[in-house]
Amino acid sequence: MSERNGAATFLGNPLTLVGDEVKVGDKAPGFTVLKNDLSPTSMADFAGKVLIITMVPSLDTPVCDTETRRFNTEAAALGADVNILAVSMDLPFAQARWCGAAGVDAVQTLSDHRDASMGPAYGTLIKELRLLSRAVFVVNREGNVTYAQYVKEISEEPDYDAALAAAKAAVG
Repeated sequence: MSERNGAATFLGNPLTLVGDEVKVGDKAPGFTVLKNDLSPTSMADFAGKVLIITMVPSLDTPVCDTETRRFNTEAAALGADVNILAVSMDLPFAQARWCGAAGVDAVQTLSDHRDASMGPAYGTLIKELRLLSRAVFVVNREGNVTYAQYVKEISEEPDYDAALAAAKAAVG
């Protein structure tokens, strides 16, 4: 498994990301993560859908909270063919509690805490912290990555407009 030293920073301090960077045109890596009820879900469960996959360090932090709420608000304009997944290392119970408190119902929160397999598959696992770095991917109906943004400084928000435009383009 490759390691990318300094691929991300937190408050200016360099971090090591585990896994290869996913690029536009790549087949989206498969994954199995946990839903809030502890049941597994995988890439196959979203076949034929356009996905916005957001990777966040923890929903209980201000930037991740803001990001996930923003995508939740934008979901209504995207239609039923787009699924928005917010993936973190938070426990599924904490994700469910956060969604209830935040009123988030259009973004599906998923946990990579058990196997830590999605983070390396997408090149977002922070070696030093065992958290995911901030990144956004758009996957089209055929399972190909049409947009990828690795946010260099994980305390900053992603480019919402670019991700949303890529999702709308993938719907057709």
